[in-house]
Amino acid sequence: MRLADFIQQNTGRILEEWEEFATGLLPAARNLGSRTLRDHAPQILQAVAKDISTAQTSDTQSEKSMGRHPKVLDSSETAAQTHALMRARDGFNINQMVAEYRALRASVLRLWLGDCYPDSPNLDDMIRFNEAIDQAVAESVSLFDAQVEQARNLLLGMLGHDMRSPLQTILATASYLAALNAGEKVSEAAGRLIRSGVSMNSLLEDLCDFNRTRLGLGINVIPDEVDLTDVVADVVEQLRAAHPDRGIDLQILGNVKGVWDGGRLQQVITNLVLNALRYGAPDKSVCVIVTGDDAEIRLEVRNSGPAIDRLTLERIFDPLWRGPDQTNRHSAGLGLGLYIASEIAKAHHGSIKARSDQAETSFEVRLPRPL
Repeated sequence: MRLADFIQQNTGRILEEWEEFATGLLPAARNLGSRTLRDHAPQILQAVAKDISTAQTSDTQSEKSMGRHPKVLDSSETAAQTHALMRARDGFNINQMVAEYRALRASVLRLWLGDCYPDSPNLDDMIRFNEAIDQAVAESVSLFDAQVEQARNLLLGMLGHDMRSPLQTILATASYLAALNAGEKVSEAAGRLIRSGVSMNSLLEDLCDFNRTRLGLGINVIPDEVDLTDVVADVVEQLRAAHPDRGIDLQILGNVKGVWDGGRLQQVITNLVLNALRYGAPDKSVCVIVTGDDAEIRLEVRNSGPAIDRLTLERIFDPLWRGPDQTNRHSAGLGLGLYIASEIAKAHHGSIKARSDQAETSFEVRLPRPL
């Protein structure tokens, strides 16, 4: 009996083994009923049987074996994709879902070979069956991953939103305590609370911005008429106050008035300067240079110190990633500062680049003037 015919005639037996495997080996499945466990498995099997029976070119078979078979135009999600969606919602992890497909593959072939005793199993049937299962796995994994990513982003969004109110209460209370003049110890404690609250608020803002980019919303910017002399000088002064033992030099050249989001550009400068302070030579000043001409403005932050290696430089604007020599150092922060700076530059239709050698490391943001 050909394999496609066997699958269609023995779907019930195959599903019994599918269910037994899921119940016995997958913790997420132990409290699920038979109907839920089988989910879209019958449709997956029927799709596999139909696939085996359909004539295909060698190129199509090769693409399918790598999970790149094109989706039928105007078709809704496949049974494998729906199965992945339901498994994600039922609490399965991706390894458990893939294990189901391994069990399905083994069960079908074992039952077919055991029942039909083919002296010479049709190798083409077996090859086509494996290709069809590989395609189903690829479809399931892709949608499962997207579902998990969406759930993670929604969780981060809710977390960021819900943390704002209690954090603002903490900061307001700390500011009230600082203004009481209730003694040196109370003032020092209030100061520590304020600094910690500001640091936490910065992390929270980074988290919310990161989440917006992952949801495809991008960084929100509100351009307005600004003079970057005031904008940059203000943030540099704040950074000097926060790091009194470090030198931060500021140089402004040319016309730096224009239409940009001043608050967001302060965020860029803050992230770049903090990065320079964190990884630059502690006995050398960080230099902030703002240059304006008729076409654009350039924001540059330079620091002396060890050169950044090539691998790190290539990935330096990736989110949640640190270079190999930075993983265990200066662990404060989420590893999002440079990523968010690059996203803010993009939101202004600009760019950011980094260069590094033994003499210095430099980050330069270029923002075109709006037409």
